[in-house]
Amino acid sequence: MFAGILRFWLNGWITDLYVKPRFYFNYWGFEWVHPLGNTGMHLLFLATGIAAIFIAAGFLYRAAAMIFFLSFTYIELIDATNYLNHYYFISLVSFLLIWLPANRYFAIDVKLWPHLKRNSVPLWTIGIIRLQIGIVYFFAGLAKLTPDWLLHALPMKIWLPAKSHLPVIGGLMYTSWVAYLFSWFGAVYDLFIAFFLITRKTRAIAYLFVIGFHLATALFFPGIGMFPYVMIICSFIFFSSSFQQKLLNSIGGRKSVVLYIHNTYQYPALLIKILTPVLAVYFFVQLIAPLRFLAYPGKLFWYEEGYRFSWRVMLMEKSGNTFFYVKEPSTGKVFEVNNNEFLTPLQDKMMSTQPDLILRYAHYLASVYQKRGLKNPAVYADCYVTLNGKRSQPFINSTIDLSGQHLSWQHYTWILPPNKNEK
Repeated sequence: MFAGILRFWLNGWITDLYVKPRFYFNYWGFEWVHPLGNTGMHLLFLATGIAAIFIAAGFLYRAAAMIFFLSFTYIELIDATNYLNHYYFISLVSFLLIWLPANRYFAIDVKLWPHLKRNSVPLWTIGIIRLQIGIVYFFAGLAKLTPDWLLHALPMKIWLPAKSHLPVIGGLMYTSWVAYLFSWFGAVYDLFIAFFLITRKTRAIAYLFVIGFHLATALFFPGIGMFPYVMIICSFIFFSSSFQQKLLNSIGGRKSVVLYIHNTYQYPALLIKILTPVLAVYFFVQLIAPLRFLAYPGKLFWYEEGYRFSWRVMLMEKSGNTFFYVKEPSTGKVFEVNNNEFLTPLQDKMMSTQPDLILRYAHYLASVYQKRGLKNPAVYADCYVTLNGKRSQPFINSTIDLSGQHLSWQHYTWILPPNKNEK
């Protein structure tokens, strides 16, 4: 994560994503989260990067874990157009780390305060990280069990030809069987890899598949960012404690493996009483959240209701064009909105296919034009969306005043259904 923070800093993405935009797409319920200006955002990223180094070194671990979770999650809540599944994953894992005794052995903290040292920790403190990773993989696999992915190899058939320049294998990128191979292997891998990692007899081979799969993902889809490397490192936690001990011995220069069954870290009874229901609720939410799309009617990839926070990684090729119009009812005057005046190219691209972002932007436009002197401005939109290479279709009912529609978790009836012959 320190490498990820450094990558953001060196590429100027802190300024591009969190300083330059005029408008930010807040998450529902987190409207109070705002960017902190140029200096403030760079200081926030600096604090996050330092906290990541401190966690890795086991230095002031508990405070570092809390600072990392709060600062990283705050950054991710600023603008929903920057959402990526692995950012969400990092927030979840960093929250769990706050409660774990991850600084009791191979850490600077035990050098400074020797009384903290322990030779073993309760198995569940490792198990909850394994479970979180398993949930990510398994639900990512379930999400791939769709006709487009399995029967039509979409969107792989769209994406792979862009890699035809690769040496040796480039010529294969136009063949259908390669697209089907990528699609089916991806689904099987995600569904079963956690089970193979947790099983001692298959763990080593499974981890080789983890490395191969994610390195291939990084090669073919560099836009996915740090996610492949995050999963390669995180999946290492499935290895046994004896294997981890041997690795630590090699790093620490020790010649023998010493595993103690005594001197175990013990949680205070009161903390256990608090953590038990907290973790029970936490994992219940983790299991339910990816399935909440079942409560909505219609095609998930079209409406995207219940899409975020459900481990749906690279499942569709979707793009849209949205044109907004502001009308003053009392005079009948109509003004066409130039999205470039308010949004960055990335924000415009992401907004044009996601109903809640479209609605949030419409509300913002209403407030802007009201300040410009229009009385009770109404906001209308013409939007056309294409999904997985299908023909572009109208996405929004252009006769609905979006400024009068409410943000909620209910189904948005102003989104037009996809054409029957395109379902």
